[in-house]
Amino acid sequence: MIRWNSGADGIVRMEEGFIIDEWYVIRYLCFLENVNFWKSSGRIESIKLDTPNSVRGSFFSRYSMSDQNKSMFIKSFPGRLIIPISIVAALFLWQLIVYIGDYPAFILPPPLQVGERLVQVVQDGSLIRHSMVTLGEVASGLGIGLITAVLLGYWLAKLHWLERILAPYIVASQSVPIVAIAPLLVIWLGPGVLSKILVTALIVFFPILVNVTVGVRSVSSDLYDLMRSYQATRWQILRFLEIPAAMPVFLGGIRIGATLAVIGAVVGEFVGADRGLGFLVNVGRGMYDTALVFVAVFTLVAMAMGIYGIVSLVEKRLLAWQRRPDAR
Repeated sequence: MIRWNSGADGIVRMEEGFIIDEWYVIRYLCFLENVNFWKSSGRIESIKLDTPNSVRGSFFSRYSMSDQNKSMFIKSFPGRLIIPISIVAALFLWQLIVYIGDYPAFILPPPLQVGERLVQVVQDGSLIRHSMVTLGEVASGLGIGLITAVLLGYWLAKLHWLERILAPYIVASQSVPIVAIAPLLVIWLGPGVLSKILVTALIVFFPILVNVTVGVRSVSSDLYDLMRSYQATRWQILRFLEIPAAMPVFLGGIRIGATLAVIGAVVGEFVGADRGLGFLVNVGRGMYDTALVFVAVFTLVAMAMGIYGIVSLVEKRLLAWQRRPDAR
């Protein structure tokens, strides 16, 4: 709980030793008045509010990497080799299984054959062409599902009567497997891109909706009281309190939705499509070209990891205000 008091000298004093977690509220105060603060070992001791309605500048300071942090980075460098070493080990184990089991290529092709097949589909342009189709479906479906989930999730969090009306239908829609819905969408909308986008939007909608609702409701009532005490408008409360407070949970939902979006696009392509990585998997399966199936699957994995990595970078950038001066 936040504890503060304001004296006649205009200094707002926090409880001794209290660590300011609510950076978004303090950030809002910076837009109202000049802010001076005194800190000790990363703890805010007091904040002085000077001339109203003036802006002194950025409230946050940049911290350079200390020698201790540099030393920790150097010591952790061997840990960065874990991923490439694990990949090499997995390829070696894969080759060993093929050699010992003496499996035919249509059952389990060796890594070298998969690599050769990868080079072939890259050179003839088919892999890039099908990958761009799937990527477009993933991006469009994720965007539509994201916008819909954010708008509806916010109002579900603010209006309890709306949640009581819509929640049963939303939960019921998620109880039906997407594999059962995809054929209907393909029948209604045709085997084109639109049905794949809609399948992708449906599969990412629910996790993002839940995270938005939980994030908005997690805002402390004390913070609302603090914002109202400074006569913040509804837009200012949304911008400086609710959005930053819900952002960590919201971005977590996007990370889940980013990986599910790839699944949704492939499910739609499995049901009916003439292009895309899901279509490429069906072609390889029908021709017993298992190496082509592996190439398509690995491309889907790389696509999902790339989208997940982009969301993680955006999350790191947007949540930079959460870092403490003494954080390592």
